[in-house]
Amino acid sequence: MRICELKQKDVINTCTCKSLGCPADVELNCETGCITAIIVPVPGKLHTLFGPCHEYVIPWKCIKQIGDDIILVEIQEDKFLNKG
Repeated sequence: MRICELKQKDVINTCTCKSLGCPADVELNCETGCITAIIVPVPGKLHTLFGPCHEYVIPWKCIKQIGDDIILVEIQEDKFLNKG
């Protein structure tokens, strides 16, 4: 799977059955070349060059399944919310 395909899938938190949005970016471990987390912008929050960025940083280990259209994750949203 390519990263561009990953970015088109809806991320669903299985703990709340809530859609978190679509991944906008990934974090990589430069030493291993492995993806360590996906970055999902918080819906409704504007991302600007000058303002704070609200996003979920979801560790790869929290991803439970990747399907054709969705990515199922299991997280406590407040623990993984990055407020810039």
